[in-house]
Amino acid sequence: MKNRFLIICTVLFLSSCLAYGQEQVSVTNDFSENKQGCIQHPWQGKKVGYIGDSITDPNCYGDNIKKYWDFLKEWLGITPFVYGISGRQWDDVPRQAEKLKKEHGGEVDAILVFMGTNDYNSSVPIGEWFTEQEEQVLSAHGEMKKMVTRKKRTPVMTQDTYRGRINIGITQLKKLFPDKQIVLLTPLHRSLANFGDKNVQPDESYQNGCGEYIDAYVQAIKEAGNIWGIPVIDFNVVTGMNPMVEEQLIYFYDAGYDRLHPDTKGQERMARTLMYQLLALPVAF
Repeated sequence: MKNRFLIICTVLFLSSCLAYGQEQVSVTNDFSENKQGCIQHPWQGKKVGYIGDSITDPNCYGDNIKKYWDFLKEWLGITPFVYGISGRQWDDVPRQAEKLKKEHGGEVDAILVFMGTNDYNSSVPIGEWFTEQEEQVLSAHGEMKKMVTRKKRTPVMTQDTYRGRINIGITQLKKLFPDKQIVLLTPLHRSLANFGDKNVQPDESYQNGCGEYIDAYVQAIKEAGNIWGIPVIDFNVVTGMNPMVEEQLIYFYDAGYDRLHPDTKGQERMARTLMYQLLALPVAF
């Protein structure tokens, strides 16, 4: 009987704590108020560079779509430095990064890179991360040091493959911003985009021109995180949006001809997802 009483008291106590915690740390659109017991978002008031394609481009649909970075500006007071341009692929990352460095230098606190969907659409081959060759290297393990033959891997640096482009892009980002937080976002799910006789993009159930599904381009971004030591937010998963599901077209621009670009509602969902995901990442070192 005593144990039962203790269990009931414990459950009631935890329930009250949970309710209190939800009230105190709930996400609001103004973290600057910082009520007692509220956790201030680590990205509050920071300056962030956005590298990407049409989903990031402020000129894509103009004022018809409020972009995810605009919501983050409103909610967290983030100053956005936006360099995304419609149609760009991973081979444009170095150019966007260099422009960001030239125009904002050391004042930027972090960089988000949201690329890959156009590499898929343009049928860029996936390629390899490394080449391997045997070399002589000095080694010692409990015996006198000596030259031994080992296989050595070298990152592939080429704009002809997706992995090669990622290697080049991340290398350049880390050289330009060695002490800044850099975060990769995986491409979103995609469906039909019919922009005219010379621009029809099939949905993701089809392979592209080089025989790859979008999954391979998503997976490569996740692999890059481990290869280069860089955080990855799996937007393909955590946004919860998939235009292949008819009922979820409420998050995309037009069910008739553009099931590719998130509309304002979709961009807001992206922004909310980012806001919570970024809570786990520091922005200053």
